[in-house]
Amino acid sequence: MALFLREDDVKQVLTMPLALDRVAAAFRHLGLGEAIDLPRERVRLPQVSQQLMQGAVPALNVIGYKHYTNSREATRFLIYLYNAERGHLDAILEGNILGMMRTGAASGVATRHLARPDAGVVGLFGTGWQAVGQLRAIALVRTLRQVKVFGRNPDRLARFCERMRAELGVPVEPMASAEDTVRGSDIVVTITSSATPLFNGDCLEPGTHINAVGANSLARRELDETTVARASLIAVDTVPTALREAGDLLPALEKGRLHPRQLVELGTIVAGRAEGRSTPTQITIFESQGLAIQDLVVGAALVELARARGLGIELPLAM
Repeated sequence: MALFLREDDVKQVLTMPLALDRVAAAFRHLGLGEAIDLPRERVRLPQVSQQLMQGAVPALNVIGYKHYTNSREATRFLIYLYNAERGHLDAILEGNILGMMRTGAASGVATRHLARPDAGVVGLFGTGWQAVGQLRAIALVRTLRQVKVFGRNPDRLARFCERMRAELGVPVEPMASAEDTVRGSDIVVTITSSATPLFNGDCLEPGTHINAVGANSLARRELDETTVARASLIAVDTVPTALREAGDLLPALEKGRLHPRQLVELGTIVAGRAEGRSTPTQITIFESQGLAIQDLVVGAALVELARARGLGIELPLAM
């Protein structure tokens, strides 16, 4: 029978090291041509929208999809895992925590391959729980010395800094301006819902790596054209998904200042088929949109652990 994992079940077995390992594996399989991932499909109504992300990793015997709805009330995520050989339903997982962790892990994988080895100062835009996942993952692949955080709500900013300071054991400091956040940072992370660029690209130091995570639709934008123009390397999840959804890249693409062939899929770098950072002074970008296979590969690992621990609910489905 299929196993159903609630958020509390997922929380018991999911760790950032596990997410980082499995997301790296998902990128590697994709970079080697051993996985399939389709761009997100959306259905919009006045009060609610629906999103569908599909993929498969035959080597790991998993095929499936993530489905979620957005409304003023909530965003609800469900991940469906099927056996890639027999086609039967293996599991359904609630995907809120899983999504946060795999999104952070994707930035961790990008940071491992694209940031300078000595990068230790992070400039972070955003104070939501997705920002927590970003810092947790980056702290696993680089030795952090300082985190500088910029957010719109002073109280929320202060609470976020206090929490992450205690968790990471490094200085996590609120910044008064976007410029202060960017200048002197080795790694810049944007994880917001902004519709306009968050900072002036002229503030970036040579050698900076950027994880641009929030602009996963054409209505959002976190990076300005100067930032995109200064980047020597722009890595994406997949080129088709980036061309459909990457609000940060659309202006430069439309004006011919950036060409799709300049985009490098992160999986090819992870798999050793493309070059990542080549000099200490390069500015690099990972434009993160999210992939179904990230959810599927992490989810499959969680199902195995959950079954071993007796977690979850067996669903009476003849699948």
